[in-house]
Amino acid sequence: MTDTSETRSPIGRRTVLVATGATAATLAVGAAASTEAPTVTADDTAPVAAAAVCTLTKEMTEGPYYLDGQYVRSDVTEGKAGIPLKLALTVVDAGSCAPLSNALVEIWHADALGEYSGYVGNNGHSEPDDGTFLRGGVLTNSSGLASITTIYPGWYRGRCVHIHVKVATGVTVSSDGHFSGGNELHTGQLFIDETITTAVAKVSPYSTNTVTRTTLAQDSIYDDAGASSGLMTLTALGSSTSSGYSATLTLGVDS
Repeated sequence: MTDTSETRSPIGRRTVLVATGATAATLAVGAAASTEAPTVTADDTAPVAAAAVCTLTKEMTEGPYYLDGQYVRSDVTEGKAGIPLKLALTVVDAGSCAPLSNALVEIWHADALGEYSGYVGNNGHSEPDDGTFLRGGVLTNSSGLASITTIYPGWYRGRCVHIHVKVATGVTVSSDGHFSGGNELHTGQLFIDETITTAVAKVSPYSTNTVTRTTLAQDSIYDDAGASSGLMTLTALGSSTSSGYSATLTLGVDS
């Protein structure tokens, strides 16, 4: 089933920052992706230059597969088969570029076969569906960093590989680990360089996903604006594609 509601539309422009120029390396933002870099581990610091140059970009649609009230947790894999992907997303304030702490960064995306939890079967595959796999979020630390372990997303009809993301403040975490309420600051999508996705598509279980893959250039949402549109910087965690990747991006929100 095509994600038909995920079409580009002039939805409200909340602020999303992307470092440019000399600060790009510091903020770990960029459109280039490397598959030969050494293993890296996201630490608890994510320095943000006070004089950072910031670029505005529009939000992106939530899409039809969102389920609220998910878990606050740093690992959303739930044993799902796939190539490891370690996200390091830094949230900063739009006005000052200062890190935003204690903000919930929530993600959700399809598994290797292009199926979303809670909606399994929409991409033509039959598998167990608990409504929670590959969904959840974490609160940013004092450096604005949210570290989440997941797997490389699969693809489904009509969309390129992507990860949905929301940023919110003031959420309530219940005793069983679910979150609710809060003030939503940003809704967007995260993208990955096509070269890496091409390599991933050759590895099991992604290679068993027979749905025709939509590329970044063909996608109806991604507008080829690089990091300003959510294109993450990926670094290989090992010598092979199966070893996985770390992915970084700095998002700024109007808090």
